[in-house]
Amino acid sequence: MSNLQLLLNTMPQTGTVQWIGIRPVKKANLTLVNQVAVSIEKGLEGDHYTGKSRKRQVTLIQAEHLKTVAAILKKENIDPATLRRNMVVSGINLLALKDKTFQIGDQVILKMTGLCHPCSRMEENLGTGGYNAMRGHGGITAMVVQDGVIKIGDKVKLLIEE
Repeated sequence: MSNLQLLLNTMPQTGTVQWIGIRPVKKANLTLVNQVAVSIEKGLEGDHYTGKSRKRQVTLIQAEHLKTVAAILKKENIDPATLRRNMVVSGINLLALKDKTFQIGDQVILKMTGLCHPCSRMEENLGTGGYNAMRGHGGITAMVVQDGVIKIGDKVKLLIEE
């Protein structure tokens, strides 16, 4: 294993799920839930997005980035529901999960599939400049590799691939 590969696979930090939201229909407001069933076929149970490619079954954003976006917009805080992501996670660098699999809680395994870029709704939801404030802070997309249930408070950790 190269030094770079060793560095990429070294992540002793674990994150924590702080917030979970689902949308029963497209463009609807997110509904806050304390837990959600997750399946390979349907993604998040009760969420409208099932996508044929499965690459965007779950969207995650770092809690630390919410603070950054709020500071850029000169706001006290940002309501996670306005960002249209499924989960807010703290304590782990989600971008370091590029092309990696990671576990949430005891069962669920996800694989990062890409960045979750802001959409034009950010300007509407966050006000003027919202779109640009979110650039680089939009979080990640992931596909489900193993079914289970995700709960608020669950730990998020990198799975090292041998």
